[in-house]
Amino acid sequence: MPSLKTIARAALPVALALGLSACATTPFRADVSRFAVPLPAPQGQTFAVVAEDPKLAGGLEFATYANAVAAELNQLGYARAASPEVADMLVRFDYRVDNGRERVRTTPGAIGIGAGRWGPWGPWGGWGNGFGGWGYGFNDPFFGGPDVRSYTVFTSGVDVKIDRRADGQRLFEGKAEAVSRSNRLPNLVPNLVDALFTDFPGNSGETVRITIREDEKTVRPAN
Repeated sequence: MPSLKTIARAALPVALALGLSACATTPFRADVSRFAVPLPAPQGQTFAVVAEDPKLAGGLEFATYANAVAAELNQLGYARAASPEVADMLVRFDYRVDNGRERVRTTPGAIGIGAGRWGPWGPWGGWGNGFGGWGYGFNDPFFGGPDVRSYTVFTSGVDVKIDRRADGQRLFEGKAEAVSRSNRLPNLVPNLVDALFTDFPGNSGETVRITIREDEKTVRPAN
């Protein structure tokens, strides 16, 4: 009959594999809505990123996120102006994250290592092999009833509005919003900006789900 130590060693690789799977990075997903009229061709057109909220203007945090917006427009062929006063287009930018709300998740059973008993496939109530003692499996009495967990989720978002400076005509409006377990704007805002400028300017009036794969560092429309 195998010893308890032997059984525990056999169960350990399974436990580690399940633990690593649970810790895998979750892709960042954002809902993106955009409205636009035909934008001027990039050749010779300049822009300046300005704060939609005057309280953000001049801040180092805003400047960091504004640089992310500017980088996206540079890739499209537009040039950053020396100042808003001489720019062809004013890009009004805003960002936010709320105070969060609680969610409760309940799962009917747990997986773990604990004292077992006879069950459908053996003494562990799970993946038993006919031996008594400790086991790894489902419906493990060591864990009792259902697993109930409470956690906080936050809604974050960015807004971009592009106006022609000469006459104030609105050329583009877009927003990207995401629900996540993080409220750290330095991590959220670059992803939201990335999502907003995917396939820019998009189809006017359409809302799409954009997924950012952390392992590949790419952005693509979700299926």
